[in-house]
Amino acid sequence: MKAKSIKGKSTEEIKTALLESLVDTRLSDGQGFKPTLAIVFMSVSQDRKAICELLDTHGIAIFGATTSGEFIDEVTENGTVVMLLLDMNRDHFHIYLEEFPEKNYRGTASAIAEKAKAQFSNPAFLISGSHMETDAEQLLFGFEDVVGKEVNVYGGMASDDYTFTEQFVFTNGMESKRGIIALALDENKILIKGRATCGWKAVGTEKTVTKSEGNHVFTVDDVPVLDLTAKYGGLENVSPDNTGLMLEIAANLPLQLQREKGDPVMRPGLVIDWSDRSFFCSGSVPQGSKVRFSIPPDFDVMEKVIKSATEMRKTEMPDADAVIVFSCAGRILAFGPMMNMEIEGLKKVWNVPMAGMFSNAELARATGGNLEMHNLTTCCVALKEK
Repeated sequence: MKAKSIKGKSTEEIKTALLESLVDTRLSDGQGFKPTLAIVFMSVSQDRKAICELLDTHGIAIFGATTSGEFIDEVTENGTVVMLLLDMNRDHFHIYLEEFPEKNYRGTASAIAEKAKAQFSNPAFLISGSHMETDAEQLLFGFEDVVGKEVNVYGGMASDDYTFTEQFVFTNGMESKRGIIALALDENKILIKGRATCGWKAVGTEKTVTKSEGNHVFTVDDVPVLDLTAKYGGLENVSPDNTGLMLEIAANLPLQLQREKGDPVMRPGLVIDWSDRSFFCSGSVPQGSKVRFSIPPDFDVMEKVIKSATEMRKTEMPDADAVIVFSCAGRILAFGPMMNMEIEGLKKVWNVPMAGMFSNAELARATGGNLEMHNLTTCCVALKEK
């Protein structure tokens, strides 16, 4: 499988880059490059309809998500479009986009998995979802229900340039601000491997979630979770008028859900319910579970991410045709320009075409083997045609 990554600040720039790719005879033994699939990450400010129509014109299937930043190399962008173009055999993949207006996340994912399993005996999935209230972990459970605990599912939740308003997933002729897009792969033909690495450090004592429903956390130690977070973080102007409050909570004061086995997983608040000062997290926080607050990690966490990818290459994926990276939008807020070091390091592990996005949540196996939703994490995914 051959691949090429392109980027642009407008539809016209993407059109030019795409046409240049199609006539690049170096990629296909002098016969030109004929991509069948595009992994598209783009700002909500860009024209999704125009980009999709452009790819439609060339018969290219689309797996798309909006972002809070994009990259194809060590230079991070925002407000742009990036694409990973692949000439994958059309018989080896299928794209599904389904909505869940009734919040039936698990059932929607299960229905997709059923369709994919009818087509491929051993399906794997690359996914993205939209809407801040979406319980991404329930999506993962839906795939496990049908395919089994060992199913390979990787991805990231769509973002929106840090506006926390509307995020979109999209494909040819369809988009959704409350839905899931899934790229189903025939794992008998396409190898997919991924690793999730975090590094945010827990501080303070364990606290108990005293009231929650799924990913909606009401109280911790019988105190409204927003009030406890504000007290812990020394937050001021905790009111609906503070437009930057949610971003500060999500990026700097996330909860860490403690586990009996394996590493903790991050559960930052993403949407505040001002009626009771609760908030929605991007994954489940069971009532009775233990949580701790967090502080951002030191810069050495970037070395851990690169080391994790290097280990994956040594043990699971010695060669790759392409790499996809889902990195939490909170990481670039914490690291700033230093984030480029991590991306450059990941690029060098396989030195193949890459595309990445800054996402609202990351989906992959946690340390210890569980398939879970993560935050403030980098998920590196490698693809290889067998």
